[in-house]
Amino acid sequence: MNRHKPLDPAVTPWFAGVPTFLRCPHTRNLSNVDVAIVGIPFDGACTYRPGARFGPRDVRCQSALSKTYNQFLKVNLFDVLSVIDYGDLDLDPMNIENCYRTIEKEVAEIIEAGVFPLGVGGDHSISLPIIRALAKKHGPLSMVHFDAHTDTWDTFLENPYFHGSTFKRAMEEKILAGDSVFQIGLRGGLTSERDYDFALKQGVRMITVDELKQNGLQAVIDELGRLKGLKAYVSLDIDIVDPAFAPGTGFPEVGGLTSHEIIQLVSGLRELEIVGFDLVEVLPAHDTANITGLLAAHLIFEFLSVLAVHRQEQSSLAGGNMPCDC
Repeated sequence: MNRHKPLDPAVTPWFAGVPTFLRCPHTRNLSNVDVAIVGIPFDGACTYRPGARFGPRDVRCQSALSKTYNQFLKVNLFDVLSVIDYGDLDLDPMNIENCYRTIEKEVAEIIEAGVFPLGVGGDHSISLPIIRALAKKHGPLSMVHFDAHTDTWDTFLENPYFHGSTFKRAMEEKILAGDSVFQIGLRGGLTSERDYDFALKQGVRMITVDELKQNGLQAVIDELGRLKGLKAYVSLDIDIVDPAFAPGTGFPEVGGLTSHEIIQLVSGLRELEIVGFDLVEVLPAHDTANITGLLAAHLIFEFLSVLAVHRQEQSSLAGGNMPCDC
């Protein structure tokens, strides 16, 4: 297969050319494609700082320095995966339900083509329509959710859809199986001592930053082994990282992870059967020296490396090339 690969920096320097995710080709032709990176520029469901609609554009720019070989996972991801920048979805900034319909429809088309959907937001509300599209193919999903917040609140100013209700709605719709959901990195003040009640009743495994720091990253990675054999969705809110390392986000919480720690956690996903991924809540207007966008771009590279390693291992077990089960 002729794989889609990034521009060669020996021909087109990193600082040149039209910005695309990881400098991969921009196309909507899904033939010979394993992964489509999709910009989802919507922040009409945020409750504090607006501006995450500009996240996909910024992450594209900061991803220019991404390389092709992951020295820690020992994989050249573009030797394994054919990756494109699908471009941004055309979304209605005034109507969240119209926005959801568009996201679900376009992601469903990507999935039906056998291509892995990797969404870059936007606020965290965009995860719901992506999960809806995936659940129509796979049924209720398990999930690894990296975030300072559970996003299982009910309403905001009487609105059922906002970036803090995403996973409550998903569990109510039974497209997420609560007893196979991990929420990692939780911290910060709450509005009530009952804020976690819904998630706990659903059987969600909630891991606070304090627990993570006390028990260590490997303990969390080992526990995620419980999801082996299940179809998993991964959602990464950049605010899991401490604002000292990622200030450009919509709802910052002090006391979070370091850049290195979140990279290690993402690397630890390589044994899971992941069918979709999103990275959300990058807000360039509040960034400092582009460090949040740069981290987000590297986390996409890291996740794609994980996907490549998993694909290699599955292919080796099967004795040949494995199709994308998206």
